[in-house]
Amino acid sequence: MTTVGIRGTFFDFVDDPWKHIGNEQAAARFHQDGLMVVTDGVIKAFGPHDKIAAAHPGVEITHIKDRIILPGFIDGHIHLPQTRVLGAYGEQLLPWLQKSIYPEEIKYKDRNYAREGVKRFLDALLAAGTTTCQAFTSSSPVATEELFEEAARRNMRVIAGLTGIDRNAPAEFIDTPENFYRDSKRLIAQYHNKGRNLYAITPRFAFGASPELLKACQRLKHEHPDCWVNTHISENPAECSGVLVEHPDCQDYLGVYEKFDLVGPKFSGGHGVYLSNNEFRRMSKKGAAVVFCPCSNLFLGSGLFRLGRATDPEHRVKMSFGTDVGGGNRFSMISVLDDAYKVGMCNNTMLDGSIDPARKDLAEAERNKLSPYRGFWSVTLGGAEGLYIDDKLGNFEPGKEADFVALDPNGGQLAQPWHQSLIADGAGPRTVDDVANMLFAVMMVGDDRCVDETWVMGKRLYKQS
Repeated sequence: MTTVGIRGTFFDFVDDPWKHIGNEQAAARFHQDGLMVVTDGVIKAFGPHDKIAAAHPGVEITHIKDRIILPGFIDGHIHLPQTRVLGAYGEQLLPWLQKSIYPEEIKYKDRNYAREGVKRFLDALLAAGTTTCQAFTSSSPVATEELFEEAARRNMRVIAGLTGIDRNAPAEFIDTPENFYRDSKRLIAQYHNKGRNLYAITPRFAFGASPELLKACQRLKHEHPDCWVNTHISENPAECSGVLVEHPDCQDYLGVYEKFDLVGPKFSGGHGVYLSNNEFRRMSKKGAAVVFCPCSNLFLGSGLFRLGRATDPEHRVKMSFGTDVGGGNRFSMISVLDDAYKVGMCNNTMLDGSIDPARKDLAEAERNKLSPYRGFWSVTLGGAEGLYIDDKLGNFEPGKEADFVALDPNGGQLAQPWHQSLIADGAGPRTVDDVANMLFAVMMVGDDRCVDETWVMGKRLYKQS
């Protein structure tokens, strides 16, 4: 066994900040001088340096100075084969898919192209501080195979699966429900729960799925109940209308997935911009999750996700955040938090009574505000809870996997160090509020240049040059 120690300034979460309105720091944990002991990639001990060091004499320690160490970021919704075409101009969702996305994803039938794309994809994630992702691949099994193989070589945790689509896409891109079922069965047997790989049954979206394809997904879920289900939901107005044309016996988007018994724990619906209050309540009751993708929702003009509604304590919906590359134009979860804050503030304004007094809801308006506690919880422990992997990672509890990121709070824009000096007089954070304020500056003034190091299972896989 290999045991190492990581010393530095640590910040993580032990609870959901939305449960502690007015006292969000109660959900957080801060050690100005902490020590994490890692044995074979798993956290063995964590706490104040002096206490933990005394209980583990002789451990070789790496001291990460002048950084804030957080659990590795979790991207709950991203597209592997869109790495090369992020930032495609000028279209909303459906024409954007036809014009820019499907032609690129078709290239992932070629194993060499897929292999190069996967390496660039995982490199980009690590450089952004993301250590875990739930990813869409493509309609060809090759892309899924290459992703799982390369993730295993790096020992990264990935949730992914063959992406099923059999309508409303180019003929050379779609596949039959029979092939999707057969190939998914093989991939599940080959990769699910092998190392850190986890398999998601993946109908791309209901607009691209016939009833027969969704029946194949239903059969796979019944045969493999420990697999995840990953899809899209209620992203764009034209898509939502199209779904009800394709599935006229369903009253809303969620109802399509409910009809085929796919909605429950380990179900993730990306976007959810146009989910009704009733759909949110049904998702909450069934333990399903929504993935907030603000960069993509803004870039494609899809709309403003109702963060305050999703966090209604009466009908709380599990939630993770995602970049949705390439609808999202950044790999950085820091950029996701930046845009999520702005989406929340727009929703706050619409509900504070200043525009339409009839819509005034101050409690929901407040829940739209993305504090640094709410934000960084959402991309660490909250993201893990949304994906049902919080037993494995998300914070620094002993027994969990040692994935973490070391942030330079002075990184990013040239103005950042001067701004941060307002908080701690140019020194490191001394209190939990200091570190939260510095992280808020990382959210809003910084960018992924603040990511100095990324560690996976106790090994450093990325260091800024």
